[in-house]
Amino acid sequence: MLSTRFNRLTIAVLAAAALAVPAQLAAQTPDHPTDNAAQFPSKTDLKSLTTAGSYLAARHASVERDAASAAAFYRSALRTDPKNSELLDRAFISSLADGDIEEAVKLADRILTQDKANRVARLVVGVRDLKLKKYAAAQPNINQSVRGPITDLVATLLSAWAAYGAGDSKGAVASIDKLTGPEWYPIFKDLHAGMIYELSGKEKDAGARFEKVYKLDDSMLRTVDEYARWTSRNKDAAAATAMYEAFDKKLPRHPLVLEGIKETKAGKKLPPLIDSPQAGAAEALYGIGATLTRRGGEDLALVYLQLALYLQPNHPLALLSLADLYESVKKPQMAIKVYERMPASSPLKRNAQIQLATNLDAADRSDEAIKILKEVTTDQPKDIEAILALGNIERGRKKFADCATTYSQAIDALPAAGGDKNAWVTYYYRGICEERSKQWNKAEADMRKALELQPEQPHVLNYLGYSWIDQGINLDEGMKMIKRAVDQRPDDGYIVDSLGWAYYRIGNYDEAVKNLERAIDLKPEDPTINDHLGDAYWRVGRTLEAKFQWAHARDLKPEPEELPKIQAKIDNGLPDDTSNAASADKKKDDDGKGG
Repeated sequence: MLSTRFNRLTIAVLAAAALAVPAQLAAQTPDHPTDNAAQFPSKTDLKSLTTAGSYLAARHASVERDAASAAAFYRSALRTDPKNSELLDRAFISSLADGDIEEAVKLADRILTQDKANRVARLVVGVRDLKLKKYAAAQPNINQSVRGPITDLVATLLSAWAAYGAGDSKGAVASIDKLTGPEWYPIFKDLHAGMIYELSGKEKDAGARFEKVYKLDDSMLRTVDEYARWTSRNKDAAAATAMYEAFDKKLPRHPLVLEGIKETKAGKKLPPLIDSPQAGAAEALYGIGATLTRRGGEDLALVYLQLALYLQPNHPLALLSLADLYESVKKPQMAIKVYERMPASSPLKRNAQIQLATNLDAADRSDEAIKILKEVTTDQPKDIEAILALGNIERGRKKFADCATTYSQAIDALPAAGGDKNAWVTYYYRGICEERSKQWNKAEADMRKALELQPEQPHVLNYLGYSWIDQGINLDEGMKMIKRAVDQRPDDGYIVDSLGWAYYRIGNYDEAVKNLERAIDLKPEDPTINDHLGDAYWRVGRTLEAKFQWAHARDLKPEPEELPKIQAKIDNGLPDDTSNAASADKKKDDDGKGG
């Protein structure tokens, strides 16, 4: 943290600024002579104000995980206070997180003149030297970046790649083998030792290492890909194909695996994954960074992934991992920028396009998202994942006629022999879109088909049962369906709301209140559930509480078309005639949840 003195100065300067601005304005009026210069802030105060303002803006950007803005503001503050070591450190870390490694290197060099033990600065300078092929200079900096098992592994692998670059492949492998640590070390150690052997022309030694890793974990993509590539060159293509196909059964349709199957079936001998020390170091940083992302270590993962992309800007898996990290911290705009960097030649380009569209939609750029997915599905009309992504965006944007058509395209692309475990959800989503676009007969058929494929699926039971009750048909069966859904999902506020609203629709207001109150406990901030509870309260004579719930529903930002209806109930209550008083246009949300 910055010093107490700086924090106090920040507060003092901001207070001075609040007083100084009116003083300056007052000095320009006829009633105030211009010799009021003593009221202006001094040059020192103005300098401090600039520093404090930039610092506060940087802190806010950091909280928002906007590394680019944070770096810019910290550097701005640093320019006005260049000797402030804490500002220097924050500017460095923010630049690093933003992926501006060239700027981070400059700041790291400055840090090391003041603090030679700064481990992150050592790592960055070492990676810079490795990129520039200054291998002898890279190793000592990298070796001094160690602090704990993760950084120890990273430093060892990067130093080994620098040693290989310097012509010492034997020493590189020896340094890896010398490292001891947690039980997960060997996967990374033997994989990279094998890669170094491979580039050194020692194919037999490389194969032994790859086989060892493969036996430890045959579900790790890079292990399978590297060993299969080695097998295609040193044994036969059929054996390599078998390895890819075994992985495909565990994780179906991964583009890199499908590409491997295609090429090995054609009898091709596949080149190694790594072709240089820089690529090897990037692979190490990517592999550990991606692992950290999956285990909640986003901050360190971000540093490693940015360094990997500094060494190898087009590393497709590092790009996907970095974008995925931004998605996990709810930063779609930053994820978009990364997905847009995916090379057109990569087998992962299509995956990146689908995720790019998903993030564009999350950033309220749904028209761009739909355009991209339509291009993908036009090019690959049987690409179920892309079709479903398009349908999901259209459904989320309430384009119900469009999404019904899109889901039909997905159903047409399903395997003729069946076996797709997610087929039920496609019929379910199409049913929602058909029901919302007033094609009930088609919707009912699709809901029944979804239940045939996935019996007792709670969301389908809920949607179909609620729809029947809402239309006044199949009341007994509909109620039983919703109850079965609640039995499976007793803590799902939307499904419990459906049960309460179903009781309301059949005139059992006491049971409606009981279940809707429980739904509110589960989802207190949902406007529709609050609206429903208000209606139920009114019917049992609890009119004051009803108006409170309606007012709460109004304040929770309901759908625009519902707002005037809610306000009318606040003003006038509900009509006495209860035969059709329950609003028949109360619909389930777009995911098929109650309400």
